[in-house]
Amino acid sequence: MAPMHAVRAACQLPRRPRLNYHAHGVVGSSVSTPNSKLRWRVLVFPAGTENGIEIFRALSVCKEVALLAAASAGSHHAPFLYRAVHEIPDVRRPGWQAALIRLIEQEAVDFVFPANDIVIDALVAVREQLPCPVVLPPSPAVLVARSKRETFRRLAGAVPLPASYASPDEIEAFPVFVKPDAGYGGQGARLVRSRDALAAELATGTDLLIQEYLPGAEFTVDCFTDRHGRLLVCEGRERVRVRMGTSMHGRGAGPERTAEIRSLGEAISSRLGLRGAWFFQLKEDAGGALRLLEVDVRIAGTMALNRVRGVNFPLLSLYDLAGLDVEVQINPGPIEIDRCLLNRFRHAYEYETVYVDLDDTLVLNERLNLTLVTLLYQSLNAGRRIVLMTKSLEEDLGAYLERWRISELFDEVIHLPESASKADFIEPAGAIFIDDSYSQRREVAERHGIPTFDPSMVEALLDERI
Repeated sequence: MAPMHAVRAACQLPRRPRLNYHAHGVVGSSVSTPNSKLRWRVLVFPAGTENGIEIFRALSVCKEVALLAAASAGSHHAPFLYRAVHEIPDVRRPGWQAALIRLIEQEAVDFVFPANDIVIDALVAVREQLPCPVVLPPSPAVLVARSKRETFRRLAGAVPLPASYASPDEIEAFPVFVKPDAGYGGQGARLVRSRDALAAELATGTDLLIQEYLPGAEFTVDCFTDRHGRLLVCEGRERVRVRMGTSMHGRGAGPERTAEIRSLGEAISSRLGLRGAWFFQLKEDAGGALRLLEVDVRIAGTMALNRVRGVNFPLLSLYDLAGLDVEVQINPGPIEIDRCLLNRFRHAYEYETVYVDLDDTLVLNERLNLTLVTLLYQSLNAGRRIVLMTKSLEEDLGAYLERWRISELFDEVIHLPESASKADFIEPAGAIFIDDSYSQRREVAERHGIPTFDPSMVEALLDERI
């Protein structure tokens, strides 16, 4: 039965017993220097790429790292991840290097973490002139990896390579595959089905490789080589669904491939002199045998698959570059990743108090609304007041909130009878109102002129920026 009058409560709900916490061994990447100062200022550049976003996800929750962002002018995703994004001219334009050096000095940057191949090319050329290290393997290894032709030359005889054709006259059968020598992310790679089509591709003047067509499954192998030359991580993942050169659905390559992939990784790492995080790509030929496609030295977006298993590639690279010994522990068992477009929003809402409904809003279909829970804890982090405003028919509202482990979340609880208007109990200055009821939202908006939201709109208020 609903109460006959509104009841206000300020932090007077039953409290859960205090938990006993016990320290246990840490699972995942670890460092063997307990007395080191670990609070590195790391500049991600450019911060808005898919690779930069993976670096953000890997490092933004690490106590050792304070992340900063840089990017050139234009539309990109970095402002949705960082409260401040420093502008650096495009690395193909004059002045970018001087601007980067100024930023490094002004912000006391400890490491620059490049987040796409174009920036990698630019930074490798000037890394000795920068006031802090660039998170990359040694420059000779980077330069080899940036040329597929040179990569294949160095690895010939050590790893299986696709057949390559120096000229169209050597080709006996079509289709063949062409790709730029210095391309990345599948850009410029094409399946060519005839001599006329190949002639048209070659007429563009692009430095193209012509190789046999490999029709089988494709794999990426995420690797980490430490400063002692040990290949600590060599984990293959199948690129099940690929869009615009990006692996959208990935899964482990399977135990039957482990030994072969490890052997290839050891050969590539030692022959090229790699260090830190890197990856290589393989594809099956018509008979199911693996052939090397390319080697790259950047963080890959879908390294997230192995990050959630325990391999934080960006953090490991920072440790290693700082001269610290690391070890890795990987959770066993199969795991898959599927990627899609993700929404993040910018808005002009300024608020200090969140009024939020309970039934069908915070608790929806006998489940906590996780998006709304995230917003409420985000508000707690920001020092905002959280007021629960409910007409719930629960006889013991405190016990109900305790059941959902949210009894201590609210600064105030206002329990209203069904006939009451929530607008009567809202102090509108600096407030927003969240409720599934259209009539309640309309009344609050018309009377107080404050923003109102239903559960599907809450997503716009989430703010992951650091």
